[in-house]
This record gives sequence, structure tokens and C-alpha cells, in this order.
Amino acid sequence: MRAVFGLVLIVGIALAGGAVMMAKKYIGEYQTALAKERAGQKEIVPTVEVFVANEPLRYGQRLTLENIRKVSWPENAIPEGSFLESAALFPEGKPPHRVVLRAMEKDEAVMAVKVTEPGQDAGITSRLQKGMRAFAIKVDVDTGVSGFLRPGDRVDVYWTGSIGQELEGARREVTRMIQPGIELIAIDQSAGRDIDGTIIARTVTVAARPEQVATLAQAQNTGRLSLALVGAEDDTVASVIEVDQRKLLGLADIEAPIEKQAERVCTIRTRRGAEVVEIPIPCTN
Repeated sequence: MRAVFGLVLIVGIALAGGAVMMAKKYIGEYQTALAKERAGQKEIVPTVEVFVANEPLRYGQRLTLENIRKVSWPENAIPEGSFLESAALFPEGKPPHRVVLRAMEKDEAVMAVKVTEPGQDAGITSRLQKGMRAFAIKVDVDTGVSGFLRPGDRVDVYWTGSIGQELEGARREVTRMIQPGIELIAIDQSAGRDIDGTIIARTVTVAARPEQVATLAQAQNTGRLSLALVGAEDDTVASVIEVDQRKLLGLADIEAPIEKQAERVCTIRTRRGAEVVEIPIPCTN
């Protein structure tokens, strides 16, 4: 009887130990799953629906509800100028389309700077900010940076011409930077930034203030204009630059020859009969 009791006791202890181990394992798995769930909740980022391109869009293409769609976008990373509501993109009472100003790839956010106002065409006027004017500059392969210019680039404008007079009637030819950092808004008749290949332009159109337009017009009529491309991330402001032939060759300014002062001659007049004679004498003063 005692042997049976001992056996039952041993079996009970074994079952109790197994139950404890199973409970401990279950609790551990539960705690692990709970920790993963909590970690996943921490990684959830608030999102907002934003309009994006449903297909690649190029300059001049019409933008309608058919070629855009809404996607979830991280709330703290929404590009500035993005459209969140269709009423903002296509306001009621206005034409239900815009025109693409800058090329967009599929799934790229539609931003105000990349499209025109509702119903507006993608002409030069849509690229001009308030107070700015469009002015065309004649260029060629030499003065137009060998065809590497694109709308949206910035250039420094240099004028080469003759000014004033030097010795012996020769005119002084100089090269001077007259306008730094002017923005290009069109190359020939193209205002799109997605130009393929190299274009040897005959004219470039710049956005300038009225006083800058007057300066450029005067410079274009009195000399030759050349353009220098400014780097995309260059925010420096160039100072006034002027170079003439003497500065180019490192020559000193030509000085006017100093005239040799003539020697003073002092004389007295005396009469010898009917003749008046001048006799040299030392100058006392």
C-alpha cells in the first residue's frame, strides 16, 4: 500500500512539474508576442493621402483626374506644395485640368510648382513671377555654352564692347559682367526642362526685372553678350568683373609722354645804328 502511495506521489509531482513547465512556456510565448505587437505599434507612422502621378508625365501634357491617384504618404514627409484634396487641385468653377511644367515620374507627388494654374497653358507667362519680365538674348555655339543650357539654369551675363578713347585715337575694348545669376526660362521656343540631347540655341529667354531688361537691351545693342553657366548648388554672388587687353596681358597702363620743358633764353635788345640786335644774357629769375 505504501509502495502504491509513493508511486502516486511521484507521478503527481511529475505531472505538476510538467504543468508548471508548460505554463511557463506559454506565458513566455505570450509575453514575446505581446512585446512584438507593442514594438509594431511604435513603428506605425501617421499618414495622409496625397495625389501622385499615375504615369510618367512630360512638359506640356494635360493633368486630369485620369492620370493621378491618391496614396498614403508619411505625414511628416509631405513635399511642400503637394495636393491633398481634389478641390484644391481642381477647384469648382474652373477648368478640370492643369498643364505639366516639369516632368514627373510615376508615383511622384504632384506639386504646385510642377503644374500650371487650372486651365492655364504652359507658356512663358506661367514661368514668370510677379514683377518679372521675359527678355530674349541672341546666342550661338560660342556665347551659349555650347548647347548645354536648359530652362531653369542660371547664367552670368558678360558684355564685350568698346568704351572711351585711349592715346592715338584707339578705343578701349573691355569685357564686363553686367548681370549675375539670371534665370533661363526658355531655350529657343522650348520652355520644358526635360530636353533630350544638346541644342545649339539661337536665342535664350531670361526672367529679369524691368531695370535688368533695360541693361540687357542696351548691352545687346552696343556690344556682344556671352553667357557663363552657374552651378546648380552655387549660391555665391559674383562681384563686378572687368577685363581689358592690358589687364589680360598683364601690361601696365600706358602713360602719356612727359614733355621736355624748353630751355629759357633771356635776351636784351640794343640798337646798332638802324639795326636792332638781340643779345643773349643769363636769366636771373
